[in-house]
Amino acid sequence: MGIRDDLGKDLAGAQASAGGLQTVSARVFDVGADGTVNLTMGGADFYGVACTDAYTNRAAGDVVAVRRGAVPVVLWRLGEDPADASAAAVREIAEDAASDLQVVRSVTWGTGAPAGTGWQAGTTVHARKNPANGKVELYVQLATSSDPSPPDPSVRPPSAVTVTATASGSWRNGAPDDYAASPVQGDWTGGGARRGAWFYGAKIAAACAGKTVKSMTVSFTRKTGSGVNGKRPLHLYLHNFQTPPSGQLTLGSGPEELLSLSVGAKGSAALPASWRTALASGSARGLAIYTTGSADYMAVTGGTLTISFS
Repeated sequence: MGIRDDLGKDLAGAQASAGGLQTVSARVFDVGADGTVNLTMGGADFYGVACTDAYTNRAAGDVVAVRRGAVPVVLWRLGEDPADASAAAVREIAEDAASDLQVVRSVTWGTGAPAGTGWQAGTTVHARKNPANGKVELYVQLATSSDPSPPDPSVRPPSAVTVTATASGSWRNGAPDDYAASPVQGDWTGGGARRGAWFYGAKIAAACAGKTVKSMTVSFTRKTGSGVNGKRPLHLYLHNFQTPPSGQLTLGSGPEELLSLSVGAKGSAALPASWRTALASGSARGLAIYTTGSADYMAVTGGTLTISFS
């Protein structure tokens, strides 16, 4: 019997005498990949707590209403309505999606021929695909102009790109570890410290070619049943392998402790500027995790990179 079961028994008795289940507040410290949350309630940590559909946009740090019982359930978020923030995020997504559509990006006019290359002239109308983004542009050449031309709109940056790993795995004692199904860091049993890695081939550099990288964000999910339940940091490194090596996985720059996860939790972190530069140029090819000892032992999945441009 664990602390959760003991607390559940105590609550069940108190609630029975009170004639119903109690609702209390709790604080979320991680969100699981399966939609459950890890939270602190009454001084104890609970993992994999189910949530009702009323609790949307779940995030670490949320204060929530929880129906207590042997099996607690999160009912909803407490505090300010997140609708305004959600509306802004939806608008940004819509604008980004609209920028990918093949539409006329601009209409301008003047008395001279249009500047730039790629124009196809009709009688008095010129058209081209903008060489920077492939969008259609029209230019109307006029004999005289009675109204100033509208300004040429600024070009939106290229849409964000999501890059997934082509392979992943773990290495132990200088060789691939066939006993680890996912990337693992640390040493739980004393058999040697594991190092895990994600491989992307040349996809990252190809996605960044000819573009200015604004940010790179990587997402991970910590598997259950690996190490202690509480939050532990990922010790992140770069590596320079396009595919899994048959020998030792040599590590590059690192470690960086960009995020910590409890069991079952998912999270994301922005990579440092120097790492973005290395991955975009191809001087680094992938990401790895490594540490010694059992304190931060964990198995991790994910490794998806989201790259935005300016």
